[in-house]
Amino acid sequence: MKKIYLFCSAGMSTSMLASKMQESADAHNLPLVVQAHPHNKLAEIIADDRPDCILLGPQVKYMYQETVAQFGDSGIPIAVIDAGDYGMMAGEKVLKSAIKLMKQAKK
Repeated sequence: MKKIYLFCSAGMSTSMLASKMQESADAHNLPLVVQAHPHNKLAEIIADDRPDCILLGPQVKYMYQETVAQFGDSGIPIAVIDAGDYGMMAGEKVLKSAIKLMKQAKK
């Protein structure tokens, strides 16, 4: 079971996107768990429950470099969700980009 975790400032709109991504994963019978969390819990969550992919909401894009500096060598792919896809709540599109990230990280 692969874990895709979304992080943003509060986790509200991100949790809507996460549930749309989960619906899409379930519809395609993909063994994935998609969850949203507040960004300030990132270190704790990585330590306790290592995700396979970290996606940052557009609101916390400014924290991307810091997140990569902190957790980049963990081997977990980290990306910022496209603001357009986020605004449209395009769960399937964001899910596909997360899967692509995980495949690239394996190489």
